[in-house]
Formats: sequence, structure tokens, C-alpha cells
Amino acid sequence: MPRSPSATTTKLRGGYYTPPRVAEWLAKWAVRSGCDRVLEPSCGDGVFLAAASAQLTRRRALEAEEAPQMLGVEISATEAAKARDRVGKIGKVMSCDFFHWLNSAEPRSFDVVLGNPPFIRYQNFPEPARTAAMHFMHLQGLRPNRLTNIWVPFVVASAHLLREGGRLAMVLPAELLQVTYAAQLRQYLADSFSRITIYACNEMFFDGAEQEVVLLAGEGKLARPDPGVTCDIALVEAKNIADLLRRPAKTSRHARHAKLVQHDREKWLKYFLSAREIAFMRALRDDPRISTLGEHASVDVGVVTGRNEFFVLSRAEVERFQLAAFVVPLVARSAHLPGAVLRKREHRALIEAGKRVYLLDLRTRAEGDFSPGLRAFIREGERAGYDQGYKCRIRDPWYRVPSVWQPDCFFFRQIHDFPRVVVNKAGATSTDTVHRMRCRASPGTLAANLYTHLTAASAEIEGRSYGGGVLELEPTEAERLLVPRHPNGALPIEEADALVRGGRLREVLEENDRVVLDGSLGLSRAECALLGRIWAKMRERRSARRRRNVKP
Repeated sequence: MPRSPSATTTKLRGGYYTPPRVAEWLAKWAVRSGCDRVLEPSCGDGVFLAAASAQLTRRRALEAEEAPQMLGVEISATEAAKARDRVGKIGKVMSCDFFHWLNSAEPRSFDVVLGNPPFIRYQNFPEPARTAAMHFMHLQGLRPNRLTNIWVPFVVASAHLLREGGRLAMVLPAELLQVTYAAQLRQYLADSFSRITIYACNEMFFDGAEQEVVLLAGEGKLARPDPGVTCDIALVEAKNIADLLRRPAKTSRHARHAKLVQHDREKWLKYFLSAREIAFMRALRDDPRISTLGEHASVDVGVVTGRNEFFVLSRAEVERFQLAAFVVPLVARSAHLPGAVLRKREHRALIEAGKRVYLLDLRTRAEGDFSPGLRAFIREGERAGYDQGYKCRIRDPWYRVPSVWQPDCFFFRQIHDFPRVVVNKAGATSTDTVHRMRCRASPGTLAANLYTHLTAASAEIEGRSYGGGVLELEPTEAERLLVPRHPNGALPIEEADALVRGGRLREVLEENDRVVLDGSLGLSRAECALLGRIWAKMRERRSARRRRNVKP
């Protein structure tokens, strides 16, 4: 893959190029006639155009005087020049912003749109292109927000430009399957194509980018998006890139094994499950014996200090500046929570070990109450420029951190094995590396009842995972986790805590499956076992990406 001069510049402009063999594989599927009209909306140096050109040439002999069969659009003049050299006379490459071209011209429809749109965060997408892209999405009836990555409007526009029956072949972030901001796009695609096949594997496609991607092949473009048409969607998983490319790219009907995901409110992660498993998880969500965590508790982010180097302190720093009257206990890392309960004695052990587990809390303190040591500490922070960071700069005064409160439980934001919940008996708060949970019932009872394969399986579906194989749950996703409607009968939290600390999480889950899911809820042993298999399947899939982070 070509390297850009600067990794930072590449990341900001989303300039990660597709390996030629992947572009060739997608072009071989997408281009089916020597007369196909082909568009690449963000063509970079022309790798997809070159692959499409090879397919067109194979399908019929092209004459020099014929009109160009391919069009590429590329905002970088330097990259556009490279693309022109690769496609020659059978392709035209325009050096301009794609959405400016889309909105100012009258583009003809295409048989094939293929490519790798830029992966750029909303705030890094320059104007006026950003406004034009968002405006186009509004015209299509979609409502983007400030979380919308710019690859989303590229996909919407690409689908829009296809003629009826056309084909879409794109390299997209795996976020397509799982993030909330892509939910409208998932519905839009399902309403726009007769068939969609998603190809996924556990290797990283891009050198220098920890970005997991999938290959999307959409076929049978409808004349206009139609929610009344059922799209046949299948997900094909490969062990690695080599395994994927050995298979022929194809879309086919999968009606015998239909997986009817509800695109408006369910993630496409469910396509990694069987039709039976999808139906089972949906039935549990609708089961009156089962509720969501949000009915029993609220989950919120931890404290956002804006500058942990200043606000998160060790005992040595507290003693040096005599800050004992101005700090509160803190959990700064999930590693500080090895069990299912955090007690005061365990927090004291972290203090004695020199961990940074104090938070400077000046919310209720008037400046007249500040000690000389605190004033000196604040001056030192200002000399270091901490007051100029964004979060600090917008506060008045900059050193007064908001939203400092002690939760009933801590909830892991990033998860390696299981969505851990830890009862807070230490009177501590946490930074935003760990979520905070307020309970409407007994924290110990609620937390104990979360240690089941029911909650574990739903976490893998509701959360999102990235290239490193870690599952992440945002507060709204955590509140959607499935739990017993009437939590009771679980293994006591103190006993669960001892087992978790001893590396015996599996025993906790199996015992609670028996006494909570089977005993209290009335699920069968076969259903409990099915939940365990769903959890294991989804967990193993994301964990495998961490082990197989091999560059092509």
C-alpha cells in the first residue's frame, strides 16, 4: 500500500489506500460487462480504477475513440494525476471535491460504484465539503450529526448514483455493523438493494491504521429506497485476508437461512449469529421476565478532568502540596478493580502502592479557603499550560472539575472478557476510563444478577469492538444490556467477588445461570447453554482480531 508523507496527514484526510489485490477482487465481482459505466468517488491514486479497467478490458476490446467508461473523482490534485496515469484513455479523473461535483453537476447514473471512501471524523472534514456532504444526506431523508464519520455520506451518495439494478462494492469501516451513527445508513442500504453480502476477516487491511474494515457488495439497486422490500443480507467471515481472497466474490440468495435483523434498531453484528440465535436473542428482549439494565440503573461516564496529569494525584503529590482536604478517592484505571467489589481497605492498598488514586475536587471550595499549598499547585499547573487545554479553558475557573460524584457501582467501559460491574464500597469516583452506575435497587443484588451469560451475550451484541479486539460499551449501550426483570437469587456478591479475583469467572456465570436464569426465570438448560455459546462465539471473534493483527 502506498505510504503518504505523514501518518498524521494521512489519518486526517482518511488517505488509507486499498491493497491492489483487494481492489481487483472487488472489481472482478462488480464489473460484469465491457459496457459498464464505473464510478470511483474518492479514487486516490487510482487503484480501483486500474482494477476496473482490467475487468472492462477483459470483457471487450476497447477502442481509443470510445467515450470513457470510467470516472474517478479525487480532491487531491497530486493523487488525481497518479490516477490519470493508471487509467489512460478509458477513464476520466476529475480533481475536485466529490460533493461539490455531485451538487453542481448533473451526474449520470452508473452501473458500478466501487472504492474506499475516506475515513474522516466529522470535525476533521474541511469546509465547505462537510456542509455539502451533510446537506446531501438531508436531501436523502437522513439526519447526520457531529458523530457522523464522512465515509457515511460517501456511501449514501454512491448508492444514490447507481442505476436500477446497479452494484456497489466498497471497503468500509467495520463500524458499519455496530455504531449508532451508522444506524440510518444500515437502514438506507437495506432499503436500497435486493441483496447485500458483507465480507469480514480478522486481519488489518491498512498498513499503519488500526482500522478494522469489511467489504460490502450490494446488488440489485432499487429505483428508489423502499422499506417495503426485504433485502437479503448475508455476512461471510474469513480467517484472514489470504483466505478471503481465495474465495470468489459473489452475492447469492440466502432465503433459506434468512436473518431478519431489524435495521432501524439492531446492529448488523447480529449477522455473525445464526438465524436461530438471532431469533432467540430477540425473543429474550421481548420476554416479560427480562428487562434492560436501564430499568434498574443509570450508567454515566466517569469524571472528565481535561488534564489527568494535573487532577489525578498520588499520595506523594497530595502530601507535597498539603492537598488532603481537597481530594477524593478515585479509580483511575480498570486494573484497579480486580474483583466484583471495591472496599476501602483495597483502595488504601492502591494508595500505599503509590498509585494515582486521588482526584482534586474543588467544586464546593471558595478561593478564600484555598491553602498556600493548593495555590502553589494551581500556579504550577498554569505554568505548565494545563489551563489552556480545551476542557479546562471552557471552565471558569479552569481548575473546578464538574460532575464529581460517587457511584453505587463501577461499570467497565472497555471489556476483554465480560462486562464487569463492581460494587463501590470505597466511596470513590472514577475517571472516564470507567463508567459510573447509580442503582435504583440494592447495588450488591443488582450487580450479582448481572453475572450471567444473558448479560454477557447481550453485551457482545450491543457493544462495539475495534482492531485491538476490545469490546467497548458506551452508557446508552450498557443500559440496553439484558438482565432479570426482578433481580434475586444470584450468588452473593461477596462470594462472586472472591471467585472473580481467583480467576474463576466461569464458575460464577455457570452458577448464576443455574440459580437465576434456570431457577428464577425458568429458562431451560439448553437455552442457558445457547446463551453461553453466543457469548463465546462473539467474544472469540473479536479476540481473534487481537491475535491476528497481521498486515497484508
